[in-house]
Amino acid sequence: MKPHLLKVLQNPLSSFNVRQDKVPYINNRWHYHAEAELIHFKKGNGTQFIGDHIQNFQDGDVVLVGSNLPHYWRFDDIYFKKDPEICADVRVAHFCEDFWGAHFLNLPENKAIRTVLEKSRRGIIIHGKSKEKVAALLEDMLSTEGSRKIILLMEVLLIIAESTTSPLASIGFNNDFKEVESDRINAIYEFTLAHFKRPITTGEIASVANISPHSFCRYFKSRTRKTYSQFIIEIKVGHACKLLIEDKISIKQICFESGFQNFASFHKYFKQVTVKTPLQYQKQFLAKRGSLTLNPSPGGEGL
Repeated sequence: MKPHLLKVLQNPLSSFNVRQDKVPYINNRWHYHAEAELIHFKKGNGTQFIGDHIQNFQDGDVVLVGSNLPHYWRFDDIYFKKDPEICADVRVAHFCEDFWGAHFLNLPENKAIRTVLEKSRRGIIIHGKSKEKVAALLEDMLSTEGSRKIILLMEVLLIIAESTTSPLASIGFNNDFKEVESDRINAIYEFTLAHFKRPITTGEIASVANISPHSFCRYFKSRTRKTYSQFIIEIKVGHACKLLIEDKISIKQICFESGFQNFASFHKYFKQVTVKTPLQYQKQFLAKRGSLTLNPSPGGEGL
Protein backbone atom coordinates (compact mmCIF):
# COMPACT_ATOMS: atom_id res chain seq x y z
CA MET A 1 0.00 0.00 0.00
CA LYS A 2 2.68 2.42 -0.94
CA PRO A 3 1.44 6.01 -1.37
CA HIS A 4 2.46 7.94 -4.44
CA LEU A 5 5.54 10.11 -3.99
CA LEU A 6 4.60 13.57 -5.17
CA LYS A 7 7.25 15.96 -6.43
CA VAL A 8 6.09 19.44 -5.42
CA LEU A 9 7.02 21.93 -8.12
CA GLN A 10 9.34 24.65 -6.89
CA ASN A 11 9.25 28.29 -7.88
CA PRO A 12 12.87 29.37 -8.43
CA LEU A 13 11.98 32.81 -7.06
CA SER A 14 10.53 31.51 -3.80
CA SER A 15 11.77 29.27 -0.98
CA PHE A 16 8.32 27.73 -0.50
CA ASN A 17 5.10 27.48 -2.49
CA VAL A 18 1.64 28.91 -1.89
CA ARG A 19 -1.15 28.43 -4.40
CA GLN A 20 -4.89 28.51 -4.93
CA ASP A 21 -6.68 25.46 -6.36
CA LYS A 22 -10.15 25.64 -7.86
CA VAL A 23 -10.46 22.11 -9.17
CA PRO A 24 -11.28 19.09 -6.98
CA TYR A 25 -8.88 16.64 -8.60
CA ILE A 26 -5.51 18.29 -7.78
CA ASN A 27 -3.48 15.56 -6.03
CA ASN A 28 -6.73 13.64 -5.58
CA ARG A 29 -4.93 10.43 -4.67
CA TRP A 30 -3.07 8.79 -1.79
CA HIS A 31 0.31 10.55 -1.76
CA TYR A 32 3.08 12.02 0.35
CA HIS A 33 5.92 14.49 -0.11
CA ALA A 34 8.96 15.80 1.73
CA GLU A 35 7.30 19.18 2.26
CA ALA A 36 4.88 19.96 5.09
CA GLU A 37 1.46 20.98 3.77
CA LEU A 38 -0.84 23.64 5.20
CA ILE A 39 -4.28 23.61 3.58
CA HIS A 40 -7.41 25.75 3.96
CA PHE A 41 -10.65 24.53 2.41
CA LYS A 42 -12.34 27.86 1.75
CA LYS A 43 -14.96 25.97 -0.25
CA GLY A 44 -15.12 22.22 -0.42
CA ASN A 45 -16.45 19.13 1.27
CA GLY A 46 -15.31 15.53 1.14
CA THR A 47 -13.38 12.83 2.93
CA GLN A 48 -9.80 13.17 4.12
CA PHE A 49 -7.41 10.30 4.76
CA ILE A 50 -4.34 11.23 6.82
CA GLY A 51 -2.16 8.32 7.83
CA ASP A 52 -4.62 5.84 9.35
CA HIS A 53 -7.22 8.53 10.12
CA ILE A 54 -10.49 9.07 8.22
CA GLN A 55 -12.62 12.17 8.66
CA ASN A 56 -14.86 14.51 6.67
CA PHE A 57 -13.50 17.88 5.68
CA GLN A 58 -15.76 20.87 5.05
CA ASP A 59 -15.80 24.58 4.26
CA GLY A 60 -13.45 26.46 6.56
CA ASP A 61 -11.28 23.57 7.72
CA VAL A 62 -7.55 24.17 8.17
CA VAL A 63 -5.15 21.22 8.39
CA LEU A 64 -1.37 20.93 8.75
CA VAL A 65 0.18 17.72 7.41
CA GLY A 66 3.80 17.02 8.27
CA SER A 67 6.65 15.87 6.09
CA ASN A 68 6.24 12.42 4.44
CA LEU A 69 2.83 11.77 6.06
CA PRO A 70 0.56 10.06 3.48
CA HIS A 71 -2.72 11.88 2.85
CA TYR A 72 -5.58 12.09 0.38
CA TRP A 73 -8.29 14.72 -0.09
CA ARG A 74 -11.30 13.08 -1.80
CA PHE A 75 -13.88 15.74 -2.75
CA ASP A 76 -17.52 14.68 -2.88
CA ASP A 77 -18.80 13.54 -6.27
CA ILE A 78 -20.91 16.67 -6.72
CA TYR A 79 -17.72 18.73 -7.23
CA PHE A 80 -16.90 16.74 -10.36
CA LYS A 81 -20.19 17.51 -12.13
CA LYS A 82 -19.04 20.89 -13.50
CA ASP A 83 -21.84 22.82 -11.79
CA PRO A 84 -20.66 26.49 -11.67
CA GLU A 85 -22.56 26.94 -8.39
CA ILE A 86 -20.60 24.17 -6.68
CA CYS A 87 -16.84 24.52 -6.95
CA ALA A 88 -13.77 23.85 -4.87
CA ASP A 89 -11.64 26.73 -3.60
CA VAL A 90 -8.54 25.78 -1.66
CA ARG A 91 -5.40 27.57 -0.46
CA VAL A 92 -2.36 25.39 0.13
CA ALA A 93 1.23 26.03 1.16
CA HIS A 94 4.11 23.53 0.82
CA PHE A 95 7.37 24.13 2.65
CA CYS A 96 10.37 22.08 3.71
CA GLU A 97 10.95 22.15 7.45
CA ASP A 98 14.56 23.28 6.96
CA PHE A 99 14.05 25.76 4.11
CA TRP A 100 15.12 28.62 6.41
CA GLY A 101 18.45 26.97 7.17
CA ALA A 102 19.78 23.99 9.05
CA HIS A 103 20.05 25.74 12.45
CA PHE A 104 16.96 27.95 12.42
CA LEU A 105 14.60 25.54 14.20
CA ASN A 106 17.21 24.77 16.84
CA LEU A 107 17.30 28.37 18.01
CA PRO A 108 15.79 28.57 21.53
CA GLU A 109 13.36 31.27 20.35
CA ASN A 110 11.88 28.85 17.83
CA LYS A 111 10.91 26.07 20.21
CA ALA A 112 7.18 26.67 19.58
CA ILE A 113 7.60 26.37 15.80
CA ARG A 114 9.72 23.24 16.19
CA THR A 115 7.05 21.67 18.43
CA VAL A 116 4.27 22.42 15.92
CA LEU A 117 6.21 20.78 13.11
CA GLU A 118 6.84 17.72 15.30
CA LYS A 119 3.12 17.46 16.06
CA SER A 120 2.28 17.85 12.37
CA ARG A 121 3.93 14.51 11.63
CA ARG A 122 0.63 12.97 12.75
CA GLY A 123 -1.38 15.67 10.99
CA ILE A 124 -3.29 18.27 13.01
CA ILE A 125 -6.56 20.11 12.48
CA ILE A 126 -6.88 23.65 13.84
CA HIS A 127 -10.01 24.74 15.68
CA GLY A 128 -11.88 27.91 16.63
CA LYS A 129 -10.74 31.46 16.03
CA SER A 130 -7.23 30.33 15.21
CA LYS A 131 -8.26 28.61 11.97
CA GLU A 132 -9.81 31.88 10.75
CA LYS A 133 -6.59 33.75 11.53
CA VAL A 134 -4.49 31.11 9.77
CA ALA A 135 -6.82 31.16 6.75
CA ALA A 136 -6.50 34.96 6.48
CA LEU A 137 -2.70 34.84 6.64
CA LEU A 138 -2.58 32.04 4.07
CA GLU A 139 -4.68 34.22 1.80
CA ASP A 140 -2.21 37.09 2.28
CA MET A 141 0.68 34.81 1.34
CA LEU A 142 -0.78 34.36 -2.15
CA SER A 143 0.02 37.96 -3.04
CA THR A 144 3.04 38.57 -0.80
CA GLU A 145 6.68 38.42 -1.89
CA GLY A 146 10.08 38.76 -0.27
CA SER A 147 10.84 38.46 3.42
CA ARG A 148 7.28 39.35 4.40
CA LYS A 149 6.11 36.02 2.98
CA ILE A 150 8.44 34.11 5.33
CA ILE A 151 7.29 36.26 8.26
CA LEU A 152 3.66 35.40 7.49
CA LEU A 153 4.48 31.68 7.55
CA MET A 154 6.19 32.11 10.92
CA GLU A 155 3.12 33.94 12.22
CA VAL A 156 0.91 31.09 11.02
CA LEU A 157 3.00 28.46 12.81
CA LEU A 158 3.05 30.52 16.01
CA ILE A 159 -0.73 30.90 15.92
CA ILE A 160 -1.08 27.14 15.50
CA ALA A 161 1.32 26.63 18.41
CA GLU A 162 -0.98 28.68 20.66
CA SER A 163 -4.27 27.26 19.36
CA THR A 164 -6.46 24.28 20.12
CA THR A 165 -5.60 21.45 17.74
CA SER A 166 -6.40 17.76 17.38
CA PRO A 167 -3.96 15.09 16.14
CA LEU A 168 -5.19 12.94 13.27
CA ALA A 169 -3.06 9.87 12.51
CA SER A 170 -2.51 7.50 15.43
CA ILE A 171 0.72 7.78 17.39
CA GLY A 172 1.73 4.32 16.18
CA PHE A 173 1.22 4.99 12.48
CA ASN A 174 4.31 3.90 10.59
CA ASN A 175 5.33 5.61 7.34
CA ASP A 176 6.83 2.45 5.88
CA PHE A 177 6.96 2.98 2.12
CA LYS A 178 7.82 -0.32 0.49
CA GLU A 179 8.56 -0.31 -3.21
CA VAL A 180 5.56 -2.42 -4.22
CA GLU A 181 2.18 -1.73 -5.84
CA SER A 182 2.13 2.05 -5.53
CA ASP A 183 -1.48 2.50 -6.68
CA ARG A 184 -3.12 -0.17 -4.52
CA ILE A 185 -4.30 2.00 -1.62
CA ASN A 186 -5.69 4.56 -4.04
CA ALA A 187 -7.68 1.84 -5.83
CA ILE A 188 -9.05 0.49 -2.53
CA TYR A 189 -10.09 3.95 -1.34
CA GLU A 190 -11.69 4.92 -4.64
CA PHE A 191 -13.67 1.68 -4.90
CA THR A 192 -14.83 1.83 -1.28
CA LEU A 193 -15.97 5.45 -1.53
CA ALA A 194 -17.89 4.64 -4.69
CA HIS A 195 -19.64 1.51 -3.34
CA PHE A 196 -19.82 1.72 0.48
CA LYS A 197 -23.65 2.07 0.43
CA ARG A 198 -23.98 -1.57 -0.63
CA PRO A 199 -22.32 -4.72 0.74
CA ILE A 200 -18.75 -5.19 -0.54
CA THR A 201 -17.50 -8.76 -0.44
CA THR A 202 -13.95 -9.68 0.51
CA GLY A 203 -13.48 -11.28 -2.88
CA GLU A 204 -14.62 -8.11 -4.62
CA ILE A 205 -12.26 -5.73 -2.80
CA ALA A 206 -9.42 -8.27 -2.93
CA SER A 207 -9.84 -8.30 -6.71
CA VAL A 208 -9.57 -4.50 -6.74
CA ALA A 209 -6.38 -4.76 -4.67
CA ASN A 210 -5.12 -7.54 -6.94
CA ILE A 211 -4.40 -10.00 -4.13
CA SER A 212 -6.16 -13.17 -2.98
CA PRO A 213 -9.23 -12.94 -0.69
CA HIS A 214 -7.39 -15.12 1.83
CA SER A 215 -4.56 -12.56 2.09
CA PHE A 216 -6.53 -9.32 1.81
CA CYS A 217 -7.79 -8.89 5.39
CA ARG A 218 -4.39 -9.56 6.93
CA TYR A 219 -2.72 -7.34 4.35
CA PHE A 220 -5.10 -4.41 4.87
CA LYS A 221 -4.81 -4.49 8.66
CA SER A 222 -1.02 -4.77 8.57
CA ARG A 223 -0.83 -1.57 6.52
CA THR A 224 -3.62 0.54 8.02
CA ARG A 225 -3.83 -0.68 11.64
CA LYS A 226 -7.55 -1.38 11.18
CA THR A 227 -9.71 -4.05 9.61
CA TYR A 228 -11.42 -3.42 6.31
CA SER A 229 -14.78 -3.77 8.08
CA GLN A 230 -13.79 -1.01 10.49
CA PHE A 231 -12.62 1.12 7.57
CA ILE A 232 -16.02 0.80 5.86
CA ILE A 233 -17.86 1.62 9.09
CA GLU A 234 -15.84 4.82 9.46
CA ILE A 235 -16.67 5.77 5.88
CA LYS A 236 -20.39 5.14 6.51
CA VAL A 237 -20.42 7.07 9.77
CA GLY A 238 -18.57 9.96 8.16
CA HIS A 239 -21.20 10.10 5.43
CA ALA A 240 -23.95 9.99 8.05
CA CYS A 241 -22.35 12.91 9.91
CA LYS A 242 -22.44 14.94 6.73
CA LEU A 243 -26.15 14.19 6.20
CA LEU A 244 -26.97 14.96 9.86
CA ILE A 245 -25.30 18.36 9.52
CA GLU A 246 -27.22 19.11 6.33
CA ASP A 247 -30.49 18.26 8.18
CA LYS A 248 -32.49 17.63 4.99
CA ILE A 249 -33.79 14.10 5.63
CA SER A 250 -34.84 12.09 8.68
CA ILE A 251 -32.38 10.15 10.81
CA LYS A 252 -34.03 6.91 9.67
CA GLN A 253 -33.43 7.87 6.04
CA ILE A 254 -29.84 8.81 6.88
CA CYS A 255 -29.31 5.33 8.30
CA PHE A 256 -30.08 3.66 4.97
CA GLU A 257 -28.52 6.42 2.84
CA SER A 258 -25.24 5.73 4.67
CA GLY A 259 -25.26 2.04 3.83
CA PHE A 260 -26.46 0.58 7.16
CA GLN A 261 -28.95 -2.28 6.91
CA ASN A 262 -30.87 -1.49 10.11
CA PHE A 263 -31.21 1.27 12.67
CA ALA A 264 -29.76 -0.80 15.54
CA SER A 265 -26.41 -1.27 13.78
CA PHE A 266 -26.44 2.37 12.65
CA HIS A 267 -26.92 3.57 16.22
CA LYS A 268 -24.30 1.15 17.58
CA TYR A 269 -21.53 1.97 15.13
CA PHE A 270 -22.24 5.70 15.02
CA LYS A 271 -21.81 5.91 18.79
CA GLN A 272 -18.75 3.68 18.62
CA VAL A 273 -17.03 6.08 16.22
CA THR A 274 -18.29 9.49 17.47
CA VAL A 275 -19.10 8.71 21.14
CA LYS A 276 -22.53 10.27 20.48
CA THR A 277 -25.87 9.01 19.23
CA PRO A 278 -26.91 10.33 15.80
CA LEU A 279 -29.54 12.57 17.42
CA GLN A 280 -27.06 13.93 19.99
CA TYR A 281 -24.55 14.66 17.23
CA GLN A 282 -27.13 16.51 15.13
CA LYS A 283 -28.61 18.50 18.04
CA GLN A 284 -25.16 19.56 19.24
CA PHE A 285 -24.16 20.78 15.78
CA LEU A 286 -27.44 22.57 15.06
CA ALA A 287 -27.45 24.24 18.49
CA LYS A 288 -23.92 25.54 17.96
CA ARG A 289 -24.77 26.78 14.47
CA GLY A 290 -27.91 28.48 15.79
CA SER A 291 -26.03 30.30 18.54
CA LEU A 292 -23.52 31.62 16.01
CA THR A 293 -26.35 32.83 13.76
CA LEU A 294 -28.13 34.61 16.61
CA ASN A 295 -24.94 36.15 18.01
CA PRO A 296 -22.68 36.93 15.06
CA SER A 297 -19.43 38.68 15.85
CA PRO A 298 -16.41 39.51 13.68
CA GLY A 299 -13.71 36.91 14.20
CA GLY A 300 -16.09 34.74 16.22
CA GLU A 301 -15.33 31.08 16.67
CA GLY A 302 -16.27 28.99 13.66
CA LEU A 303 -17.64 25.51 13.44
